Amino acid sequence: MTYSSSLAAGRKTAFAGRNQNAVAFRARGRALGPVSNTVILIVLACLLGLLYLAQVTKTNAYGYKINDLQQQQTQLKEQHDDLEVASARLQSVDRIQSSDAAKGLTPTSPSGTVQD
Repeated sequence: MTYSSSLAAGRKTAFAGRNQNAVAFRARGRALGPVSNTVILIVLACLLGLLYLAQVTKTNAYGYKINDLQQQQTQLKEQHDDLEVASARLQSVDRIQSSDAAKGLTPTSPSGTVQD
């Protein structure tokens, strides 16, 4: 091999020699086209929307539970107030009978019956 042909062998030329392909293949980086980018963005937007809806649904479910518990608390408070009133009413009879003023009263008995 001569000096000029060894230099030429190191260079890639635009022309194909004997028993060589005329097409040069080189590795290209893969790039997405505009349609693929649009489809991917739409899919991501749908996934984010589904995630948002799932979170809102969970929040609403907890809201219903909280509302039920608040109603139950209100009912229990009303029942407690009613029981306090009934307790005070029942205790008042015992207090009146055991008070000093009630002990000083004279018991009444029927003196007789009215005849027609």
